[in-house]
Amino acid sequence: MTETYRAVEFSEYGEPEVLRVVERALPAPGPGQVLLAVRAAGVNPLDRQLRSGAVAGMMPVEFPFVPGGDVAGVVAATGPDVTGLAEGDEVFGSIGSGGYAEFALAPAAQLARRPAGVPWEVAAGLPVAVNTAYQVLTDLGLGRGETLVVDGAAGGVGSVAVQIARHLGATVIGTASERNHAYLRSLGAEAVTYGEGLAERVRAVAAKGVDAAFDAAGKGSLPALVELAGGPERVVTIADHRAAEHGVRFAFAGPERVRERLDRAAELVTGGALALTVARTYPLTGAADAHRESAAGHVRGKLIIVPA
Repeated sequence: MTETYRAVEFSEYGEPEVLRVVERALPAPGPGQVLLAVRAAGVNPLDRQLRSGAVAGMMPVEFPFVPGGDVAGVVAATGPDVTGLAEGDEVFGSIGSGGYAEFALAPAAQLARRPAGVPWEVAAGLPVAVNTAYQVLTDLGLGRGETLVVDGAAGGVGSVAVQIARHLGATVIGTASERNHAYLRSLGAEAVTYGEGLAERVRAVAAKGVDAAFDAAGKGSLPALVELAGGPERVVTIADHRAAEHGVRFAFAGPERVRERLDRAAELVTGGALALTVARTYPLTGAADAHRESAAGHVRGKLIIVPA
């Protein structure tokens, strides 16, 4: 095995230009860890928030820092106390950081087996989206027969939440730009345009009213979503840090149930009930461009880093 590997890191907060590809010494996995040969890594909004320092008050990083919490890859080595995984196993999971690299250390408990036949890029795009979507739907207490509004439904987390909610028996109204309406309908959602006048447009298609709402975009929709849901109790956001001003919960999905949720998602993927669109792939040297595209918004599905 090689003694060094390439990784994308940043040593100061700033614009995408602070990301650079470096050579690092290959680490040995510690207790409960595995070393992954990374085949693909997902790009998430949190990656660029960590890079820019936007969340430094809540989530400071230790420099130099390698972003990338979503990964899919092959187990290259296992550390002490690891059971159930062995060298050569193909896995995907949510590892916190380190995914923008040829190799990454990963907590074994936060990995699940890659579903057979699922491309590496798709597997790498699922973990954070799946874990977050399940957490949000749990926080909302969404039940069969209820109506859910997902603002920002064409993105990575939003599109996964739409499909899981549909699988749970809910009616889903998703917001997106008009060019993504056909995509949302293909996922089983009723599509409406986001932005000013959202409440009126949703009411026009919500025959039974709205029971719950999920803000996956952070574009100022919380007042309209609270109005539609009849109060803030069943409105959740993952993107608007002013949530408390509206009495809305900010959802956070921790690592505790990652493997369980990924196993459930793998069954949905295998059964055809869950799919993920890969918007674009980038090499390690294109990480800054991936962050720029992510920040611009309007991405359908996920952006993926492919180390090879």
